[in-house]
Amino acid sequence: MDTVDHALEAPQGASLPPGMLRGIPQTLLKRQQLYDLAFRSVTRMFAFLVLALLLGILISLLIGSWPAIQAFGPGFLASHEWNPVTEKFGALVPIFGTVATSFIALSIGIPVSFGIAVFLTELSPLWMRRPIGTAIELLAAIPSIIYGMWGLFVFAPVFADYVQPWMIDYLGPIWFIGPLFKGAPQGIGMLTAGLILAIMVIPFIASVMRDVFEVVPAMLKESAYAVGATTWEVVWNVVLPYTKIGVVGGILLGLGRALGETMAVTFVIGNAHRLGTSLFAPGNSIASALANEFTEAVGGLYTSALIELGLILFLITFVVLALSKILLYQLAKREGTLT
Repeated sequence: MDTVDHALEAPQGASLPPGMLRGIPQTLLKRQQLYDLAFRSVTRMFAFLVLALLLGILISLLIGSWPAIQAFGPGFLASHEWNPVTEKFGALVPIFGTVATSFIALSIGIPVSFGIAVFLTELSPLWMRRPIGTAIELLAAIPSIIYGMWGLFVFAPVFADYVQPWMIDYLGPIWFIGPLFKGAPQGIGMLTAGLILAIMVIPFIASVMRDVFEVVPAMLKESAYAVGATTWEVVWNVVLPYTKIGVVGGILLGLGRALGETMAVTFVIGNAHRLGTSLFAPGNSIASALANEFTEAVGGLYTSALIELGLILFLITFVVLALSKILLYQLAKREGTLT
């Protein structure tokens, strides 16, 4: 019995001498082997179940969109026409709206989230960190339809009355960005949808950035301060290099939220199948087009075109995640090296 106790107390990862193995009852060894086999089998089943679900979703989207793929071919991606009466469909407007609103959201959300995270981890008094951090996390819990209703009934009127006229007067005459700020101040449109998305993704990005900034060893920052570095130099040269993988992961989490957001965008984007250069003009996104038209789709080709839009959104998200994994892998390879 003493041999069994000593064998069970062997350090993790250390090989047991043959004498100790002979001292363990065979029934106990067989039982442990069965437990290990069952554990490996169950976890392997869960892993393959995820892959099976992913493959099943992809196959179902391909089957549902196949009539539209046969009817329109690759031209579906380049056509801006969307006419259910004549059954002429194109995905250019929803694709452009999805990419443009997500780009606007990240262009605003990343620097704001970075500023929030730096303030909470480096500049804020201790008594202020928890209330502000909790408030930011609560923003992430607000349902997207609430953001959409607030954007339509509160934000859009104020934006149309005060902000858009200023942009038209002062940004419109600038030759290289002026076309982006032309048109009537309607309140709703591509820019409004991007701003609402920015508000929605900021809690996710800021929370991740704050959490990864807090894991930086205090000794590294204190050493930088000791040699005369400023707060900005410490953040830029110490904190960011140490946490770059986590920061990129938080940004990609926000991008995933922006690409697939439906209800908030549907309320404020305008839901118009028109392609224009102005950010004030109404537009459409893939998610909002599906939400608005799927229940009203009449005819197999119309439904198939909408399913193909869903397939395109699936592929866009997949490509973005694949590129992010490659980027994270490259960052991980250079971890600990001088740049």
